[in-house]
Amino acid sequence: MLTLEEVCAELRINRSTFNGWRAKKCAPPCLKLPNGKLRFRRSELDRWLRSCAEVTA
Repeated sequence: MLTLEEVCAELRINRSTFNGWRAKKCAPPCLKLPNGKLRFRRSELDRWLRSCAEVTA
């Protein structure tokens, strides 16, 4: 599982950009832990990235 910081670093975005995407419901899928932190499955992030590439291609 990836942290929000790891995902933002990989996507080269800051946290506020991610939060904007999440508010617009266009961020990669994530799990919210009981402590409020977000975690991302590598497979879901990769799938989301592929779907973004298909839209722009």
